[in-house]
Amino acid sequence: MRRLARMGNKSGTGLNLTSLMDIFTILLLYLLVNQSDTPLEPPKDVKLPDSIVETKPRETLVVTVNGDQVIVKGEPVISMAEVLESKGIIDPIRERMVEIRESSIGLGSEEEEDKSTEVTIMADRKVPYSIMKRVMASCTAAGYTKISLAVNQK
Repeated sequence: MRRLARMGNKSGTGLNLTSLMDIFTILLLYLLVNQSDTPLEPPKDVKLPDSIVETKPRETLVVTVNGDQVIVKGEPVISMAEVLESKGIIDPIRERMVEIRESSIGLGSEEEEDKSTEVTIMADRKVPYSIMKRVMASCTAAGYTKISLAVNQK
C-alpha cells in the first residue's frame, strides 16, 4: 500500500528544455551571422563580366538586366523590347525604384538611409552599353546616387 501511495503522489518527471533552447539559440545566431556573408549570386541566365576587384559587394537593392527583361528586387519591371522602343530614362524602372526607396526611408539611422541610396546592377555581358547607360540614368533619377556593377571576381 505504501508503494502505491508513493507512486500516486509523484508527478511525472518533466522534460528539461533549457539545454534544447540553448542549442536552438546558438543555431539561430550562427545562421543569422553566416547568412549575410554569402556573395551576391546572379541568376543563371545572366553572365557577368570578369574583374580583378578585391572588394566584396554590400547588400543593396539589386537591378538585374538580361536579354529579355529588367528585374528590380526580384520583380520583372519592363521587357527588353519595351526598353529598346523607349528613349531616355526608363520610367517603369525609375517608378519602381522610387517606390522601394520611399518604403525604406524612415526605418533606421542615417547610415541605413545612405545604404538605401545604393544600387547594384547585375547585367549580362551581352547587354549593350547604351541600354546600361539608360538603366543607370533611371537609377540616378530615382534618387540612387551610389551605383555598383556586379562582376565575376578572377
